[in-house]
Amino acid sequence: MQLHSFPENFRACVIGASGAIGAAFVQALENDPRCEQVIALHRNSVPAVDLSDETSIETAAEQIKSQGPFHLIIHAAGILHQPDFMPEKKLDDLNFEQMQATFMVNTFGPAMVLRCFSRLLDKQAGVFALLSAKVGSIEDNRLGGWYSYRASKAALNMMIKTAAIEIKRTQHNAIVITMHPGTVTSALSAPFRGAEIARPPAQAAHAMLEVIDRLQAEDHASFLTYEGARLPW
Repeated sequence: MQLHSFPENFRACVIGASGAIGAAFVQALENDPRCEQVIALHRNSVPAVDLSDETSIETAAEQIKSQGPFHLIIHAAGILHQPDFMPEKKLDDLNFEQMQATFMVNTFGPAMVLRCFSRLLDKQAGVFALLSAKVGSIEDNRLGGWYSYRASKAALNMMIKTAAIEIKRTQHNAIVITMHPGTVTSALSAPFRGAEIARPPAQAAHAMLEVIDRLQAEDHASFLTYEGARLPW
């Protein structure tokens, strides 16, 4: 596919590029003949981005600054479970260690990414898309459970919404959005029932890039699905 809403020879940066969705974004952008450069950042890239290490985020942004400005920045990293914990099903499952680990990757790290990388957006045509999750919608919560993940994504959504308001004051053409990727075949979704109907990462990335390519000024500071529908915060 080709992204026609961006200038010829546009530049992109994908953070969380070692994950299934992040890698699919990188591949799709590298295959776009209109994209001049894609910088893929993750924990083992050079420079590295570790969402639990504030300095690494600051350093990476500073080191790639000379290769910008970037017309598209995508943040695709997140955590739902680890070998030593799964999403909490009830209040009795809550514990500080799991909450801290989840918020570090899903909220605190991306907030620092917003702080450090938003200044690298192209002033004329800059889009910053951060992946969140539909379960982070407070209004849409009908089933409960998954306390840390839901709360961390709700907090991330607030960070993005607040940052979008501020960024618009100085970068008038910027579009900052939150995106729900749907259920995607990945290590994140593997242990859960929804994995049976999950879409391949390449298909998910393609769908989200199509949404990004159709963005209008009024979509700034919105929460969108991979199909472009608006979600309640």
